[in-house]
Amino acid sequence: MPETNARYNQELFANYLTPLQAFYQREQSQAEDICFVQPYPDGRVEEMTWAEVARQTRTMAAYLASLALEPGSRIALLSSNCAHWIMADIAIWMAGHISVPLYPVLTADSIRPIMEHSEAQVIFIGKLDGWEQMRAGIDAAVHKIALPLCPSELDGSAMPWASVMTQFEPMMESPAREMDELATIVYTSGTTGMPKGVMHSFRNLATVGELTAEMYETGPQDRMLSYLPLAHCAERAAVQTNQLYRGFRVYFANSLDTFADDLRRARPTLFFAVPRIWLKLQQRVLEQVPAQKLANLLRIPLLSRITRKKLTAALGMDKLRITLSGAAPLSTALIDWYARLGINILEGYAMSENFAYSHTTKFGEGRVGYVGSNNRHVVCKISEAGEILVKSPTNMLGYYKEPELTRETLSADGFVHTGDKGEIDSRGRLKITGRIKDIFKTSKGKYVAPAPIEDAIMKSTHVEQVCVTGADLPQPLVLVTLSDQARLAAKESKARLQSEFTDLLTTLNRRLDKHEQLSCLVVVAETWSVENQMITPTLKIKRAEVEATYQGQFTQWCGTREPVIWA
Repeated sequence: MPETNARYNQELFANYLTPLQAFYQREQSQAEDICFVQPYPDGRVEEMTWAEVARQTRTMAAYLASLALEPGSRIALLSSNCAHWIMADIAIWMAGHISVPLYPVLTADSIRPIMEHSEAQVIFIGKLDGWEQMRAGIDAAVHKIALPLCPSELDGSAMPWASVMTQFEPMMESPAREMDELATIVYTSGTTGMPKGVMHSFRNLATVGELTAEMYETGPQDRMLSYLPLAHCAERAAVQTNQLYRGFRVYFANSLDTFADDLRRARPTLFFAVPRIWLKLQQRVLEQVPAQKLANLLRIPLLSRITRKKLTAALGMDKLRITLSGAAPLSTALIDWYARLGINILEGYAMSENFAYSHTTKFGEGRVGYVGSNNRHVVCKISEAGEILVKSPTNMLGYYKEPELTRETLSADGFVHTGDKGEIDSRGRLKITGRIKDIFKTSKGKYVAPAPIEDAIMKSTHVEQVCVTGADLPQPLVLVTLSDQARLAAKESKARLQSEFTDLLTTLNRRLDKHEQLSCLVVVAETWSVENQMITPTLKIKRAEVEATYQGQFTQWCGTREPVIWA
């Protein structure tokens, strides 16, 4: 970690509590308050107080201490979100070790190199789909601890959480960890290549907890639903870290099938989602109320108020106070659509490398296409090459075992090279104009930035995913997957969709520079998913994978001179 950045943190945030100190404070001051609400597959819902959470966490910490690992050992976490994920993470810290979260959708081939690189000797295994595709990635010598919702196939090969709770007594002492100790190694979701191990200290987590709590004025009265991967910094910062410093209640989602019920149970006051979730929620509304009918209802003042109230209550989003979107750009069309329902989505921009503390839209300061201004104590500038550089008090210590990569990404004066291109307006609001590596050159020698074109295409409610590509082609083309609603419409008749997509392409091309104009719009049949390696666990498109899958057909598609092609 550059010395200047370390000094910057220590001077500004000397009085902050560490995450463990914050946990001990909650244990004392909110002992009987509800901390977690955990649903189970059998329909049971468990409410856990801070006192109960502390008892189980301390008991697990005592068990980890009994393993006599070297201080600072890496302990992995592989599970979907649940109360025990967070308890395990805190127990790892109490026992003097470093947590290594793994995305719960990784395959064995992705898990193995992370386990080997981190040298994790112990792993918590919890709620998972597809364990059979994961298990080969974990060496038999690694000690396994089974969380309550773990796969049944683990029986006999892992120490059950329940057995630890009955066989060990809670740790009585409250161990302290130094602010600048390494707390966690977060492996990036990896749109390209091997994920990098982003190192964060307890100071970084404390700074995120204190500053975000201050920014959103959170408190014990708030509620959040945790469903995006806790292995990702954004969810861990928004939910786990923020909760430690403000003591609000966290609900968990049981599954995708029960998500609507889980959301209605929580009725969150704070809600964080990624663009694909916002799109899915919109589709759920439009399945009940057709788009044109909804638009008509929202034009009539009295009916508009009633309609908004009914729809947001049905979604479980009628108590929202702060609504955030991040991880990828949210289309302006979706932002506008939710605004008409009375849900004002604030966009955020950050990275694993600064533990999700960088930029946020402030109330009343939003600008279409911009992700907001820099958060308190964050400095942002644009390099001569147009790259966004960010200096945050939560910048990483570096990449684990990768000093060269660290020097490439983190400058000596504490700025992270984000890899994103952008511009800053006169009021300090940041606009992301694309990834430096995503910009491609056509065979005519002209550069094309795909992000603004993709944003325009995402305004269509028929489109769920989009990728503009065309390196070394005369003109770019666009690949899209259909929304659920559009898939149903296509089964009945493609003619209407064909016409609407043709109109979309024509209208868009009129606005684009000649070298950016799209030769065709290709509707691909396969949805891009984590399972088929087309998107990351945080739902970002792996552009290289998408391009590699279809590249052999690009020349043929462009040669047909048809505006819309069904692949």
